[in-house]
Amino acid sequence: MVDFDPRMHEYYPLLTAAHGIVKVRVRQSMDGKALMMTELLKLPDGQPVLRVAPMPADVNAAGDIFGGWVMAHVDIAGGIVATQRARGRVATVAVNSFQFKQPVSVGDVVSIYAQVIEVGRTSITVDVSVYAERNPVNPVVVKVTEAKLTFVALDREGAKRLVPAAVP
Repeated sequence: MVDFDPRMHEYYPLLTAAHGIVKVRVRQSMDGKALMMTELLKLPDGQPVLRVAPMPADVNAAGDIFGGWVMAHVDIAGGIVATQRARGRVATVAVNSFQFKQPVSVGDVVSIYAQVIEVGRTSITVDVSVYAERNPVNPVVVKVTEAKLTFVALDREGAKRLVPAAVP
């Protein structure tokens, strides 16, 4: 039997499969019943920029991890890859999009992946994806957040500077 939580309107983790994690896409049928389609979900290939475990001090009144905690870690991860690409200091100038897909809980292991998707004269746009690994006995992986942030390259005095050409 599957517990259906209507707050999890897009994905609901179900069970571990041999080659990944099953996620269930939940849609409502015309008669109001839930229709489900399963897909495999696992952590992306490659190393995450950050891995962190939230603590009880990071929870809100509902018992979930504060959204601001997640936002801060997304900004840190995005800043790491932007700094590497800029080969120097950067500052966040825009949060272009930020979508919370599922809550993060104490006990989750949060993995944050980030990659540069666009480089301008002085700016760098980074795509960030956040996953939570839950229940170590029967592991489940869920995508909890997606974001796009823009950083600007700065010189030693804090003024904008050109982003150097990419190193092959």
